[in-house]
Amino acid sequence: VDHFKLQGKVDFETGSFSKALGVQGGILAGTEMTRTHALNHSRSWLLSGSQPPGVAAAQKAAIEVLMSEPEHHAKLWDNTNYFRKELQSMGFDTGDSVTPIIPVMCGESSTAKAMTQALGEQGVMAGAIVFPMVARDKARIRTQMSAGLSRQDLDDVLACFEKVGPQVGVL
Repeated sequence: VDHFKLQGKVDFETGSFSKALGVQGGILAGTEMTRTHALNHSRSWLLSGSQPPGVAAAQKAAIEVLMSEPEHHAKLWDNTNYFRKELQSMGFDTGDSVTPIIPVMCGESSTAKAMTQALGEQGVMAGAIVFPMVARDKARIRTQMSAGLSRQDLDDVLACFEKVGPQVGVL
C-alpha cells in the first residue's frame, strides 16, 4: 500500500511477519468493522490457535523497531534497487516484481535446481521455486533483500550469480 501510495484508499491490509520482521504470524489491519467481520467469519482465523505470548511480544517489538527506526526501511529499498539493477545489468531476467523479493528467472525447473546447487557451492543460499509452485517454464531463484545486508554482501552474492549463471545456462 505504501509502495503504490494507496494509503487511505484500501479497506484493509494484510501482511506476513515472517518476511520482513523475522517472526511468526501475520496481520490484518483495517477498520474495527473489518476486523470484527474477519474475526467472526474467517475460517482460517476461527480454526487456528492463538500466538504464544513470546511470539506476540516479538511481533510487537519488531513493529516498534520498524516504526522508530525508518532507516531500515530506506536501506531495504536501497539494497533492493541496487541488487535488481546489478542483476539486470549482467543480463539476468528479474521478472516483473517490484518488491524486495527479486526472482531470477531460469525457465526449466532443472535449471533452477542446478543454479541453486551451484550457488550453494559458492556459499550462497538461494531457493529454487519450481513446478508445481510455478508454471513448468517459469522456474526461478528466489532472492530476498534485507536491510541487514551490506553493499559488500550484495556484491559478493552478485559475483556468485555472475559466475554460475553461464555455467547453468541462465546467462
